[in-house]
Amino acid sequence: MPSEIAVEKKKLKNPPLKLHYLGDRALRQPAKRITKIDDELRQLVREMLQTMYSSDGIGLAAPQVGINKQLIVIDCEPDNPANPPLVLINPVIKQISQEICVAQEGCLSIPNVYMDVKRPEVVEIAYKDEYGRPKTLKAGDLLGRCIQHEMDHLNGVVFVDRVENSLTLAQELSKNGFSYQAVKPVA
Repeated sequence: MPSEIAVEKKKLKNPPLKLHYLGDRALRQPAKRITKIDDELRQLVREMLQTMYSSDGIGLAAPQVGINKQLIVIDCEPDNPANPPLVLINPVIKQISQEICVAQEGCLSIPNVYMDVKRPEVVEIAYKDEYGRPKTLKAGDLLGRCIQHEMDHLNGVVFVDRVENSLTLAQELSKNGFSYQAVKPVA
């Protein structure tokens, strides 16, 4: 169910929130469940969307802007004004497909680094929308991958932690000014 929160899909010179980058402790904290869904939270959603659009992103998790909450905004069609964004509050994975697919991922917190990541092809999640209504969603393709990528952020995991080719990863990170020491591989 798409979000009813409307923000213009455009780049702002000064986005309202500041992105945190690989190596920053904010990206490694497990996010806290949201207990109160109110206008203040909806304002945060607006600011996260504005920040995401300003950075050419398709997904943003609250920890990436230094906010330790289980909140995600996603828009896989940022160039389509008719496609509303998705707001996920306290998302939980209910089911994942047996099929695994490999695709290239990038992250606003690790600019210019794109690497192959293995993930389940389809994911089913339960979450609350920006008005606290319980929802479920089954997603594959880009949306399914994006949901899994952003949900990792809520657990202090960054996509490079899932990259299997550590040599190429170390080279890519170094080339873009990031330290391989900041990677925490997940089994």
